[in-house]
Amino acid sequence: MGVHIIEAGSAIASEGEVEAIRLIVKEKLNAEICSFARALRRDVDAVVQSEAQSVHLVVPTSHMHIKFKLKSSKEEVLTMAVDMVQYAKDHGLIVELSAEDATRSDMGFLKRVFEAGVSAGADRLCACDTVGVLTPERAKQFYSELSSAFKVPVSVHCHDDFGMAVANSISGLLGGAREVHATINGLGERAGNASLEEIVMALLSLHKVTLPIKTQLFYSTSRLVSKLTGFPVQPNKAIVGENAFTHEAGIHTHGILAFPSTYEPISPEQVGVTRRFTTGKLSGVHGIQSFLKTMGLESTKEHLQEVFNRVKALGDKGKTVSDVDLYTIAEAVMGLPHVRPLMLEEVTVMTGNKITPTAAVRINLEGNVLTEAAVGIGPVDAAINAINKAVGKATDITLDEYRVKAITGGTDALVEVSVRIKKDDKRVSSMSAHGDIVMASVEAMLNGMNVLMARTNNHNNNDENNSKK
Repeated sequence: MGVHIIEAGSAIASEGEVEAIRLIVKEKLNAEICSFARALRRDVDAVVQSEAQSVHLVVPTSHMHIKFKLKSSKEEVLTMAVDMVQYAKDHGLIVELSAEDATRSDMGFLKRVFEAGVSAGADRLCACDTVGVLTPERAKQFYSELSSAFKVPVSVHCHDDFGMAVANSISGLLGGAREVHATINGLGERAGNASLEEIVMALLSLHKVTLPIKTQLFYSTSRLVSKLTGFPVQPNKAIVGENAFTHEAGIHTHGILAFPSTYEPISPEQVGVTRRFTTGKLSGVHGIQSFLKTMGLESTKEHLQEVFNRVKALGDKGKTVSDVDLYTIAEAVMGLPHVRPLMLEEVTVMTGNKITPTAAVRINLEGNVLTEAAVGIGPVDAAINAINKAVGKATDITLDEYRVKAITGGTDALVEVSVRIKKDDKRVSSMSAHGDIVMASVEAMLNGMNVLMARTNNHNNNDENNSKK
């Protein structure tokens, strides 16, 4: 992606953490690999053991942290900082000396710690807004004062307790800081850290700063991090949220179709996303017409108006209209044959204590019976994997997103599964409700696959008809 420094973990946390950092170092990435550490000898020893190239060496500098957390004194903290910077440098580490709770520290003492650290060999300095109390105005002033006082780079490190981490980070950079700490999706303690993708896009688009970051990787990386950590990305999150480039309201879709910049400050392609139009009670005719065209359906004005009316009616009842729902409505209105290339004939799932979840599926693909089995981390994962094995090569369709929620209570709860699947650069959403989560998942997946395949068939038929004309 082009990030220069990666803090890969905290080596002192465990033997597994040490090994993880060591494995990352062995990848020989085009980035400096760093480990977090407290200003303790055993922490620095663990960093050395991990083979990281640098250490993010943290010392508390606020009166609150020194008195109540460390139960120490300012002079002891100062000595600790100097000793550990020297110790780390003696062991060949690049040192970034970081002041914890710097924004609630006495500025005079903060500068003393940093001056002593630089004299001991610190390569970079970091002032942490540990509990997110900065404002953009104060952030610019705060980091300007620190940056002008030292020749080594000063880093911005902001938390999002008041929702200003990104704004404060950018203000700190404008104040003279030369490095910024950020995380994918804004992950971090409590309300999180500053979001990498938001900072980068704001610098590129709003401040016209040239950066070597490959922004096209933002969306895919965001989804990968979300999957591996188990932390979902909120739909309305800036840049990489599901709704960041999704348009429903009629006035918006009309504007986007006429000239995308009317309602998009950046293009979705810049961050690796495909623009989507969704349907609901706020939808306009233009958005629905655009969707039908992408599905290879050419509608008359009368048909389009009827589809529009039915979507509005469903929206007024509080129902979400998925892409599959819209396609089915259009089929009915336009009198098209209800063709579904994929038909589920059988699904069998085996799971239990000390049994690897396994699923077998039998699917009819336009008369050809496809049978496959697969394992997964759970029965749903196994079933989805089996479907992908059975029809993946034939359809080149993959699962992009998966969500589940209970829509009734009790042990016999009805669950609703929502999926988004993709083929090439096209994505469709699909939903299914069932008392069995595996069946709901399989139905949602196959419904979406059928619509994507129908889209391909529609386009092929249109091309054939046009060539005959």
